[in-house]
Amino acid sequence: MSEILAPGGPLPAIPDDLTLVQFMLDYRHPARPSVAPPNAWLIEDATGKRVTVDEVRDRVQALANAFKLRWDIEDNDVICIFSPNHIDYPIAIWAAHRLGATLTTSNPTFTVEELKYQLTMTKAKAIIVHPSNLLVALEAARAVGIPAERIVLFDVSGIAIGSQWTINEFIGEGVTKPLSFVECRLKPGEARTKLAFLSLSSGTTGKPKAVCIPHISPIANVIMMAHSANLQTAPLERRSYRPGDVGMALLPFYHIYGLVVVMHFAIFYGMSLVVIPIFNLVDMLKSIERHRINYIPVVPPIVVLLCKHPDVLKYDLSSLRAMKSGAAPLSAEVVKQLSERLPKMSIGQSYGMTESCTTITFPQLDMHIGTPGSAGRLLPGVRAKVIDPDGKLLGYGQTGQLVVWSPANALRYLNNDQATKETFVDGWIYTGDEVIINEQKDMFVVDRIKELLKVRGFQVAPAELEGHLLGHPDVTDVCVIGLPDEYSGEVPLAFIVPTTAAVARMKKDAKEEARIKLSIMKHVADAKVSYKQLAGGVEFIDAIPKNPSGKLLRRFLRERAKEMQAAGKLSRPISSKARL
Repeated sequence: MSEILAPGGPLPAIPDDLTLVQFMLDYRHPARPSVAPPNAWLIEDATGKRVTVDEVRDRVQALANAFKLRWDIEDNDVICIFSPNHIDYPIAIWAAHRLGATLTTSNPTFTVEELKYQLTMTKAKAIIVHPSNLLVALEAARAVGIPAERIVLFDVSGIAIGSQWTINEFIGEGVTKPLSFVECRLKPGEARTKLAFLSLSSGTTGKPKAVCIPHISPIANVIMMAHSANLQTAPLERRSYRPGDVGMALLPFYHIYGLVVVMHFAIFYGMSLVVIPIFNLVDMLKSIERHRINYIPVVPPIVVLLCKHPDVLKYDLSSLRAMKSGAAPLSAEVVKQLSERLPKMSIGQSYGMTESCTTITFPQLDMHIGTPGSAGRLLPGVRAKVIDPDGKLLGYGQTGQLVVWSPANALRYLNNDQATKETFVDGWIYTGDEVIINEQKDMFVVDRIKELLKVRGFQVAPAELEGHLLGHPDVTDVCVIGLPDEYSGEVPLAFIVPTTAAVARMKKDAKEEARIKLSIMKHVADAKVSYKQLAGGVEFIDAIPKNPSGKLLRRFLRERAKEMQAAGKLSRPISSKARL
């Protein structure tokens, strides 16, 4: 069988001579719906402050001027954003793009070491920081040689900021000073190579890699999603996605899902985004009620809470019209539970990767509830192959690795030729995910061929944790596997071969085993972001199973962990009640 073409084509033209900011602020694309002014593009959750497109343009221009005046930002310089969601997050991105700079967005819960790694890898020259992240940012910046005057803070009411400049102060200066820059203008085809983002994606062999995403990639993905939404045939009042709706911007902007699908697509499609900095279920429910939110892009852990948490029934969620879940599979059983609790809301799923600049499949917008168990339907513009281990093309209904091409595909990994050769092949992306595609072009994710764990939608490389755990004085050998978990999808569990000295101590004192396990878990917790921590616990084992070449046989330990979990023999059982 040949490659599988997504339905809904052909796509509208994708401009290849625009930066992302020009596409969003200055260009009128035929796929972009019209919305009557003065609609707000951004709404601050806590205050209700509304920012219109004219205000966005003014703030972007002034901030770009300040970046040039203060930092002398030039074409291809890299700026890091280290913050939870903020109403000025998109303003900062677009201001940097006016100057031709590249953005690298960082997880705000990163430790100093993790931030240092990202700053060093991307060669960032300045950092935009939330005040709550300032101490970590200052220490990481000092270590990599970024001076404190190249750190600017988002403005947050009630948080003391000391002597650091803020974005509002930058904008104030940018407004009053003469324009100091000539905007970046691209030649035809240049948007295919000029980098907009260096976005982190975990690998199977250690620390995260930076994905090189050119300007055309988010532009193309936004057009693909908008074109799919424009194919809705129901009357406007019955459509799931509507221009003029209010969308929820809760998913983190630093993640490719929040960056492209939430920030850029929703605004492009005429929605007003309520920007919510940090997830808290009750606060989210209050926000939906207060702002009459219609569209909620989410991840499976949030869906589980919507299904099961008793507080969901205490709030007026009648404004909800559409929910899209992504970043990890959502089971048919959970979809059924949610549809029974919120029957008026359409429910769909999508699948994407950082390497594909997000969306490969999209909810079936002609259906109130997407095909049970599916990750959505192939998005217009996507070409897909399903292949067996020998590279042979498979057909509809057959299980194999997904290989995809789309006009949104990223270019490569930064300074990592080997990983690039393995994933990016002649413009196609080898996803490492095992899927089935049916004749309706609905896709079902079966398993991951690669060894990455998916924890609450975030990728976790077992090798990264294993390398860190081997630095613990009581650890001789280790294998990290994913333990299935209803809330998080899966959580890391470490099988540890303890040292001879540790075994001797445990034989002398029955309480020593628990102390060593807690010490090992703390060793990870002190150095890694929360979703990388050993929520599945630590289990001691005599030897790690390996093949003759030394490759870890994770599948044997995954099966062992499942058996132990079913028998209630895990030393650290996961408590759903505690998470709720």
